[in-house]
Amino acid sequence: MRDKEKPLTVGRIICPWGVRGQVKVEPLTDDPKRFKSLPEVFIEFADSAVFYQIESVIFLKDYFPVIKLEGINSRQEAEALRGYYLKIQRKHAVKLPKDRYFICDIIGLCVFDESGNYIGTVKDVLQTGANDVYAVETPDQKEVLIPAIKQVVKKIDLENGKMIIQPLEGML
Repeated sequence: MRDKEKPLTVGRIICPWGVRGQVKVEPLTDDPKRFKSLPEVFIEFADSAVFYQIESVIFLKDYFPVIKLEGINSRQEAEALRGYYLKIQRKHAVKLPKDRYFICDIIGLCVFDESGNYIGTVKDVLQTGANDVYAVETPDQKEVLIPAIKQVVKKIDLENGKMIIQPLEGML
Protein backbone atom coordinates (compact mmCIF):
# COMPACT_ATOMS: atom_id res chain seq x y z
CA MET A 1 0.00 0.00 0.00
CA ARG A 2 1.21 3.51 -0.85
CA ASP A 3 1.72 6.19 1.80
CA LYS A 4 -1.06 8.75 1.34
CA GLU A 5 0.60 11.04 3.88
CA LYS A 6 3.94 11.20 2.05
CA PRO A 7 4.87 14.88 1.71
CA LEU A 8 5.20 16.56 -1.67
CA THR A 9 8.33 18.41 -2.73
CA VAL A 10 7.35 21.72 -4.31
CA GLY A 11 10.66 23.57 -4.67
CA ARG A 12 14.39 23.79 -4.03
CA ILE A 13 16.04 26.81 -2.46
CA ILE A 14 18.54 28.19 -4.99
CA CYS A 15 20.04 31.08 -3.02
CA PRO A 16 19.33 33.99 -0.69
CA TRP A 17 17.68 37.02 -2.27
CA GLY A 18 18.14 40.43 -0.72
CA VAL A 19 19.18 41.10 2.87
CA ARG A 20 15.95 40.37 4.80
CA GLY A 21 16.03 36.57 4.67
CA GLN A 22 14.13 35.92 1.45
CA VAL A 23 15.09 32.88 -0.65
CA LYS A 24 14.91 32.37 -4.41
CA VAL A 25 13.24 29.05 -5.19
CA GLU A 26 13.37 26.67 -8.15
CA PRO A 27 9.73 25.54 -8.43
CA LEU A 28 9.23 21.76 -8.70
CA THR A 29 5.54 22.04 -9.45
CA ASP A 30 3.50 22.53 -12.62
CA ASP A 31 2.17 25.84 -11.30
CA PRO A 32 4.73 28.10 -9.60
CA LYS A 33 1.93 30.56 -8.75
CA ARG A 34 0.68 28.03 -6.17
CA PHE A 35 3.29 29.37 -3.74
CA LYS A 36 1.02 32.41 -3.31
CA SER A 37 -1.68 30.23 -1.73
CA LEU A 38 0.52 28.02 0.45
CA PRO A 39 0.28 28.83 4.16
CA GLU A 40 3.42 26.91 5.11
CA VAL A 41 6.26 24.71 3.90
CA PHE A 42 8.75 22.55 5.72
CA ILE A 43 12.36 21.51 5.31
CA GLU A 44 13.69 18.13 6.38
CA PHE A 45 17.07 18.57 7.99
CA ALA A 46 19.25 15.63 9.08
CA ASP A 47 17.70 15.44 12.55
CA SER A 48 14.33 17.19 12.23
CA ALA A 49 11.66 18.74 10.03
CA VAL A 50 11.13 22.47 10.52
CA PHE A 51 7.88 24.14 9.47
CA TYR A 52 7.91 27.73 8.22
CA GLN A 53 4.93 30.02 7.71
CA ILE A 54 5.14 31.84 4.38
CA GLU A 55 5.13 35.59 5.00
CA SER A 56 5.30 36.77 1.40
CA VAL A 57 5.91 35.65 -2.18
CA ILE A 58 7.01 37.66 -5.20
CA PHE A 59 8.04 36.36 -8.62
CA LEU A 60 11.13 36.96 -10.71
CA LYS A 61 10.54 36.71 -14.46
CA ASP A 62 7.03 35.42 -13.63
CA TYR A 63 8.53 32.01 -12.76
CA PHE A 64 10.98 31.99 -9.83
CA PRO A 65 9.26 32.58 -6.50
CA VAL A 66 11.12 34.65 -3.93
CA ILE A 67 9.75 33.58 -0.58
CA LYS A 68 10.01 35.15 2.85
CA LEU A 69 9.86 32.41 5.48
CA GLU A 70 8.85 33.36 9.01
CA GLY A 71 11.86 33.31 11.33
CA ILE A 72 14.44 33.67 8.54
CA ASN A 73 15.43 37.33 8.83
CA SER A 74 18.93 37.72 7.43
CA ARG A 75 20.89 36.86 4.34
CA GLN A 76 23.09 34.55 6.47
CA GLU A 77 20.07 32.61 7.77
CA ALA A 78 18.75 32.33 4.19
CA GLU A 79 22.18 31.17 2.94
CA ALA A 80 22.07 28.28 5.44
CA LEU A 81 18.96 26.98 3.59
CA ARG A 82 20.62 26.92 0.15
CA GLY A 83 20.02 23.60 -1.64
CA TYR A 84 17.30 22.36 0.72
CA TYR A 85 13.96 21.20 -0.64
CA LEU A 86 10.68 22.85 0.32
CA LYS A 87 7.99 20.31 1.09
CA ILE A 88 4.31 20.46 1.90
CA GLN A 89 1.87 18.20 3.68
CA ARG A 90 -0.69 16.46 1.46
CA LYS A 91 -3.49 18.55 2.94
CA HIS A 92 -1.95 21.58 1.16
CA ALA A 93 -1.65 19.81 -2.20
CA VAL A 94 -3.69 20.93 -5.17
CA LYS A 95 -6.54 18.63 -6.14
CA LEU A 96 -5.61 16.81 -9.30
CA PRO A 97 -8.10 16.03 -12.06
CA LYS A 98 -9.15 12.41 -12.60
CA ASP A 99 -6.33 10.28 -14.05
CA ARG A 100 -3.62 12.78 -13.05
CA TYR A 101 -1.00 11.84 -10.46
CA PHE A 102 1.87 13.37 -8.53
CA ILE A 103 5.24 12.22 -9.87
CA CYS A 104 6.31 11.03 -6.43
CA ASP A 105 3.29 8.68 -6.39
CA ILE A 106 4.20 7.16 -9.77
CA ILE A 107 7.83 6.48 -8.85
CA GLY A 108 8.06 3.08 -7.21
CA LEU A 109 4.99 1.55 -8.86
CA CYS A 110 5.36 -2.06 -10.03
CA VAL A 111 4.56 -2.32 -13.74
CA PHE A 112 2.73 -5.34 -15.19
CA ASP A 113 1.36 -6.09 -18.64
CA GLU A 114 -2.31 -6.99 -19.04
CA SER A 115 -1.47 -10.71 -18.72
CA GLY A 116 0.04 -10.11 -15.28
CA ASN A 117 3.69 -10.42 -16.34
CA TYR A 118 5.98 -8.27 -14.19
CA ILE A 119 7.91 -5.75 -16.28
CA GLY A 120 9.72 -3.72 -13.63
CA THR A 121 9.54 -0.75 -11.28
CA VAL A 122 9.09 2.92 -12.21
CA LYS A 123 12.37 4.66 -11.30
CA ASP A 124 11.80 8.08 -12.89
CA VAL A 125 9.25 10.20 -14.73
CA LEU A 126 10.60 12.12 -17.71
CA GLN A 127 8.64 15.20 -18.69
CA THR A 128 8.99 15.53 -22.44
CA GLY A 129 6.37 18.15 -23.23
CA ALA A 130 3.99 16.06 -25.33
CA ASN A 131 3.49 13.42 -22.65
CA ASP A 132 5.37 12.07 -19.67
CA VAL A 133 7.50 8.97 -20.08
CA TYR A 134 7.97 6.42 -17.31
CA ALA A 135 11.50 5.03 -16.96
CA VAL A 136 11.03 1.46 -15.75
CA GLU A 137 13.88 -0.67 -14.42
CA THR A 138 13.44 -4.34 -15.35
CA PRO A 139 14.50 -7.24 -13.10
CA ASP A 140 17.72 -7.59 -15.15
CA GLN A 141 18.61 -3.90 -14.51
CA LYS A 142 17.68 -2.71 -18.02
CA GLU A 143 15.59 0.40 -18.62
CA VAL A 144 12.32 0.40 -20.54
CA LEU A 145 10.62 3.68 -21.47
CA ILE A 146 6.83 3.64 -21.22
CA PRO A 147 4.92 6.58 -22.73
CA ALA A 148 2.23 7.86 -20.36
CA ILE A 149 -0.57 7.69 -22.90
CA LYS A 150 -3.99 6.04 -22.68
CA GLN A 151 -3.15 3.55 -25.45
CA VAL A 152 -0.35 2.13 -23.27
CA VAL A 153 -1.12 2.84 -19.61
CA LYS A 154 -4.38 1.02 -18.88
CA LYS A 155 -4.60 1.35 -15.11
CA ILE A 156 -2.78 3.05 -12.25
CA ASP A 157 -3.61 1.59 -8.84
CA LEU A 158 -1.89 3.71 -6.21
CA GLU A 159 -3.52 1.77 -3.36
CA ASN A 160 -1.77 -1.44 -4.41
CA GLY A 161 1.32 0.14 -5.97
CA LYS A 162 0.64 -1.20 -9.46
CA MET A 163 0.51 0.05 -13.03
CA ILE A 164 -1.01 -2.08 -15.79
CA ILE A 165 0.16 -1.42 -19.36
CA GLN A 166 -0.55 -2.69 -22.84
CA PRO A 167 2.88 -2.42 -24.50
CA LEU A 168 3.07 -1.15 -28.04
CA GLU A 169 4.66 -3.51 -30.55
CA GLY A 170 8.44 -3.55 -30.07
CA MET A 171 8.32 -1.60 -26.81
CA LEU A 172 9.65 -4.46 -24.71
